[in-house]
Order: sequence, then structure tokens, then C-alpha cells
Amino acid sequence: MLVALFKPLAWLPLPLFHLLGCLLGWLTWLCSPTYRRRMADNLRRSGLAEREADYSRLIRSSIAAHGMGALELIPAWLRPLPRVAALVVEREGWQAVDDAVARAAPIIFVSPHLGSIEVCGAYMAASQPRQLTALYRPPRIALLEPLMLASRTRGGAQAAPANAQGVRQLLRTLKHGQSVYMLPDQAPGGGDGVWAPFFGRPAYTMTLLARLARANDASVLFCFAERLSWGRGFRVHVRPLQGAFSGDAQADAALLNANIEALVRIAPAQYLWSYNRYKRPSGAPEPTHG
Repeated sequence: MLVALFKPLAWLPLPLFHLLGCLLGWLTWLCSPTYRRRMADNLRRSGLAEREADYSRLIRSSIAAHGMGALELIPAWLRPLPRVAALVVEREGWQAVDDAVARAAPIIFVSPHLGSIEVCGAYMAASQPRQLTALYRPPRIALLEPLMLASRTRGGAQAAPANAQGVRQLLRTLKHGQSVYMLPDQAPGGGDGVWAPFFGRPAYTMTLLARLARANDASVLFCFAERLSWGRGFRVHVRPLQGAFSGDAQADAALLNANIEALVRIAPAQYLWSYNRYKRPSGAPEPTHG
């Protein structure tokens, strides 16, 4: 039912989605004190803006980007896969994908909540030769889950839930030399992560990614789809993991977060600063530092 309702809207021009998304971002900022406080606090404490004028520009851009990211889910989820991939008009660092494909080992694409994660995932599914399996966490609004799953299984791709069953599915995917798409900056459940610094503050960080990479000798590629101005489309960035996972959970989590930080610095206004990245999940120990 939701697909039938929203599908006609998916063909509206991208600049219109971004214009309306900008308005939505400001409306949410004005109407939700919790949202406003968390975003402002996370961004200010990130250290990305040293001067007050820089912080003011960055927070204004971030407010608009949050709303754009929400509304562009409609075309990203409901247009055919080739049409979503066509929204990417530039790419940077793609040689890393070609090198990983030539290596013949499995690939783990790592995309934080930066830019458009759905456009990035669709582009990776459409533009590299391996079958892609995306790890997902069901959205808080249950009615949106069918839309999410329909979008992530286009073109022969697969979706794996963020639970034990999904982890087994990822293992099978990697064992067969295929590709996996993961979001690394969601707080895992208690016992599934460690505390590691993220922009100078302890954040409970997943250990699964490093374990999967080491166990399968996978190429680890960080990526995101940067939203270009005036609805011009997206620029996909790809960077290989800088450093190497060692098997030490604490060191690997710190390395993971350092690589995410490097991506965020490319387009800091487009990171999801409203997410409660520094929460303590149920069952997790107290932070040991910071």
C-alpha cells in the first residue's frame, strides 16, 4: 500500500526533494528540543568547527542536510535500481573498487550515516560485479520496513537483518566471494562492541566488521554518496581501509572510527549528528575512558 502511495512521488525532480527536505529539516529543528539539543551538542563537541562563525555555518547546513536525507529516501527506495544509480554523476577513488574486484577476495563496503546511504548502497549494487548483501536494522517506523527491504533487494541484491541469522547470511556471502554493505556507526547491542574514541568521545563501536574482514581476508572499502548542491545529484567517494585490523578488539574499533572520521571530514554537514552515537546500550559496560 505504501509503495503504491509513494511511487508516483518518486519521480519528482531531485531538486524539489532537496528544497522540501531543507524545509523539513528546519521544521524538525524548531519543533523537537531533544533533536535540536543532541544535534547541536554532537556537532559542537566534534571539534570540526573551531570558530563560532564556522560552527554556525556548519549547523545550518546540517539542519538542511538532515531533512534532505529524509525526503530523498522516496526516490532512492522506489525508483528502479539503474535510475537510482544514475543519480551518481561523479565518483572519486573508484580505482579501489576495481583493484578489490581484481583481487578476487570478498569485499566489505563500509558506509557510515553520511550523505545518502541508500543511494550509495544502490550504486554499489549496480556498479560492481559481485552480488551485494546489505546488513540492515529495521526502522523504528515498522510500516517503512517493506519499503526498505524492497529497495535493498533490487537487482538480485539481498538484505540481512542485524541479528544472528543475518550474521550467518553475511558469512555465507563472504565465503562465496561476494560483497557486503554495512553501516559501521550504529551502536551495537551490549556485548557486541567495545568503547572506542569517536571525535574525542567514547562511543560503543561494533567489533563484527573487523572480525568478518579478518576471517575472510576481505577488502574493506569505506564509501559514501555526497549530496551535491542544487539537486545536481551525488558524488560517490571510495577509500580503502587506512591501516589494518589486528585482531585486538579495542585497537580495531579505534581504527574503524578513525576511518569513519576521515570520511566525515569530507562533508561534515552531511553526517547524521542527530543520532545518539554516544549512548550506552543496554547490557554494555560503562565507558572505560573519556
